[in-house]
Amino acid sequence: MTITPAVRADPRPMIDPFPTPGPVVQLAYRELNLAANGTPQEKQQIGDPANLPRPWEPATCRTPELRQQLWEWLEQVVIWLNHEYTWEVASTIPSCWPHHPHLVHEIAVIADQRRRAHLDITSNSLEEWHRYCLPAFTDRMRGRLKSHCDDTHARWPGRGRHGEHTSENDAAARHATFAADVDTTSRRGTTSDHPNPRSRFAVVDTDTGEIRHDHDQ
Repeated sequence: MTITPAVRADPRPMIDPFPTPGPVVQLAYRELNLAANGTPQEKQQIGDPANLPRPWEPATCRTPELRQQLWEWLEQVVIWLNHEYTWEVASTIPSCWPHHPHLVHEIAVIADQRRRAHLDITSNSLEEWHRYCLPAFTDRMRGRLKSHCDDTHARWPGRGRHGEHTSENDAAARHATFAADVDTTSRRGTTSDHPNPRSRFAVVDTDTGEIRHDHDQ
C-alpha cells in the first residue's frame, strides 16, 4: 500500500523543539549550577544555596521578572506538551492549568526534568523522562481532574471541605488536640518507654567481633 503524503498549505517541521526559558530563568539555573559545581570562589559569591530560586519550585521564585518569565516558559512547555505528546483529549493539559495548583507544581517539575534531559550528553535521561516522568504525570492529572475541566474550567470540588478544614473552629479544635498531646507527652517524660535507655546500645569488641551490651561491661 502506498501512502501519499498530504500537501500542507503551511508546511512546518515534523516536530517542534523544547521551549527555551527566558534569560532570567536561565540565570537562576546558572547560579544553581555554580552552587553545586562551581569553584570555591564562585560558591562563595553565590552565597547560601538555600536562598537561591528554584524554577521547579515556583514559590521560591519571588522577584517579579523571574516569576513572569517562569510562567511564560511553563505556558510554552504546556503548549509544546499538548502538541508533541498528546493524541487523546483526556491526556491534554487543560488551558485552565494556572487555576489548578496541583498542575502548576507538577508542570514546573516535568519542565525542569525535560530541560535536564535535553542537556544530557546521552539519551538516558530523556528515555527515563519518556518512560516514567511524563506518563506518571499524565496518569495523576487524569486521576485528579477526571472530566471536570473538559469544556470549561470547573470550580474546585474540594473547596467546601477545604474551607471547613481551615475554618476558625475546626482549626482551634485541632490545635487544642495537638497541645493536649504535647502536654501529655511532657508529663509522661521521655524515658517511660525505655526505663533503661543505656540497654539499647551495644559495644563491638574489635578484637573478637563479639557484640557486648552495656550490662555486660
